[in-house]
Amino acid sequence: MKFAARLILSCSMFGLATAGAADAQPAPTAAAQASAHARLFQLFKQSDEAGLKRNPLQALYRGDTRYADRLGDLFSDAHYQAEKAAAEHDLAALQAIPRDQLNATDRIAYDVFENQTEETLKAFAPDMLAIREALPMNHFYGLHTEYPTVASGQGAAPFKTVADYENNLKRNRDFAANVDEAIGQWKKGEAEGIVDTKLTVRNMIEQLDNQLKLKPEESPNWGPVKAFPAAIPAAERTRLTNEYHQSLSTVVYPALQRMRDFLENEYLAHAREGVGLMYMKGGDKYYRTLIEANTTEALDPDQVHKLGLSEVARINKQFDEVRAQVGFPGTLHEFFDYMRTSPKFQPKSKEELERGFATVKKKVEAKVPSFFAKTPKAGLVIRPYPPYREKFEAGGSYEQGTPDGSRPGTFYFNAYDLPARFTWEETTLFMHEGEPGHHFQISLAQENSSLPAFMQFGGNNAYVEGWALYAESLGYPMDMYTDPYQRFGNLNDEMLRAMRLVVDTGLHSKGWTRDQSIQYMLDNSGESRTDATAEVERYIAIPGQALSYKIGQLTISQLRDKAKAALGPKFNIREYHARVLDTGALPLPILEKKIDDWIAAKK
Repeated sequence: MKFAARLILSCSMFGLATAGAADAQPAPTAAAQASAHARLFQLFKQSDEAGLKRNPLQALYRGDTRYADRLGDLFSDAHYQAEKAAAEHDLAALQAIPRDQLNATDRIAYDVFENQTEETLKAFAPDMLAIREALPMNHFYGLHTEYPTVASGQGAAPFKTVADYENNLKRNRDFAANVDEAIGQWKKGEAEGIVDTKLTVRNMIEQLDNQLKLKPEESPNWGPVKAFPAAIPAAERTRLTNEYHQSLSTVVYPALQRMRDFLENEYLAHAREGVGLMYMKGGDKYYRTLIEANTTEALDPDQVHKLGLSEVARINKQFDEVRAQVGFPGTLHEFFDYMRTSPKFQPKSKEELERGFATVKKKVEAKVPSFFAKTPKAGLVIRPYPPYREKFEAGGSYEQGTPDGSRPGTFYFNAYDLPARFTWEETTLFMHEGEPGHHFQISLAQENSSLPAFMQFGGNNAYVEGWALYAESLGYPMDMYTDPYQRFGNLNDEMLRAMRLVVDTGLHSKGWTRDQSIQYMLDNSGESRTDATAEVERYIAIPGQALSYKIGQLTISQLRDKAKAALGPKFNIREYHARVLDTGALPLPILEKKIDDWIAAKK
């Protein structure tokens, strides 16, 4: 779920509050509660509004077009100092509010906001900020690949009026300015001895080459010109067509060329050979910071590595059950090779893949009412990645719609290298990225207007990705995995998340190489070499993010099992899912307390 994940990583979005009992304190008077509550929620509102002004791209993804004429200043020293100053201001304002005059729910909101603001400030410690600034983009999270989708007419930016089209021309200028700021940060990082990997740099160069080889009229940025709304007069269409061609030719493409030439001709020679953070100046400490940021837990790399090895061994036993069930005569490794090479599992076309996902969508939606009391009002559409970005993408991803449902959520699937895509992975992939995974969790939060905005739109990877992985497991009670090959697909996805614990920590704290990591994934799953390669290069580019899935899923599953054991016949799966989802993406310790309080109240 790339865009939300990028925001969490790069913008240090605040955590979320939850309803439930707080620590025992004397009950404040109703008047005092009202006053403290009003101050607290006014702070939430002011903080969110100020954040949108500093980061207008976030507003666009919400469907808020007040700042649609700009992208914002994303990479400059001034940007980071403004973010730090905002966090310092918010923390001081929060601590001026008398916590003991808040009700139980508001106390938790207070505590989470305080905790997450303090965590944000940790990221601005001089040694941590130096690394963040020095690595502004990579091949997985980069404005150079995100912006064409935003500007394509099929992304977050609207193209309904002449003003919408003119706003995009202004955003093009901001895009070029941000590229130049990023180049400046890379240069400063070089001088300070903090550089990215040669592998990541080469991948970015290839991405840029893929865009630059297209004529402006062939690029995604030209999409709005191909689809003018009927309400735009012919004369305006002619003017805008000329201005778009000029903007792409003289602003966007030259910026992409400057970035490409800098990376190829200057930066690549200084980039590091070692792919793990352990080979980068300050990398060991930075990696521990990223583990905590992504899992919301203070976990040691060795602890995570051992947990991953344990999960890999457990899932391998279940793989062997499937091998025996289908009557495959060879070893488990031979079964993996069969599953990733047999033509019977390889889609013949992009259209066949899309039809397969549409069929899964229909089946899942028929089962949803038995498991969920509330579903999103936003629809969900299924689309392939555009060709310019598909090679470096995961098998699928999700882009959120708007809170009012006017723009649906989008499940993107990858049709690059069709022999490396498998029909047995369709069910589990759709349930993760679409329904009831990311689409349900993100849409239900942002559609809940009773929540403060930081609860509607904020998040953390452990909850967001943990929920989506947990959602895959609902395919068992929904009878989505009765076919053993679809069960294999689910196990393969769960194994992927278990292997991530091993490989991510292996790369960044144990000196594993790229090739060693790819081979480990091939030895323990049905992943294709194409997917395993993309996965490993993803962990190299964005350390720690891949740990969040399994850590979050284990927590949500364990809390469900705990509730079932404690409540017996009082347990209701629809109610449990409502409690998990009704206050947005919570840090895992907060979620655990919320469910414990719910269990106690039910008993």
